[in-house]
Amino acid sequence: MGTKVFVGNLSFDTTREQLQELFGQAGEVTEVTLPTDRMSGRPRGFAFVSFATDEQAAAAIQKLDGQELGGRNLRVNEASAERPQRSFAGGGGFSRPFGGGGGRPKGSRRNVRARKRSIW
Repeated sequence: MGTKVFVGNLSFDTTREQLQELFGQAGEVTEVTLPTDRMSGRPRGFAFVSFATDEQAAAAIQKLDGQELGGRNLRVNEASAERPQRSFAGGGGFSRPFGGGGGRPKGSRRNVRARKRSIW
């Protein structure tokens, strides 16, 4: 069990201070992370709360899972240690903004061979 918990189903109006106060009932909160949307800048509806010890994190999960905050029932569980791999439409990476790409390079075969030679 880690010292970090995932808090889901948050209202977009929830603040770090509210989470600090609520989760402080279960133990010593060391950090509250409230990710925001890159485009709009508003919170994304979930947070991560870190505790001083594993026991405090477990107590927070047991005590606060399903509790209401801002008119919504919180979902509290252990945060996974590793981030899942993100897949992008088209499988081509970041070269083209709306998917596509990743397959064959654009241009004639002769151009591709010439480019390869110039790289070496």
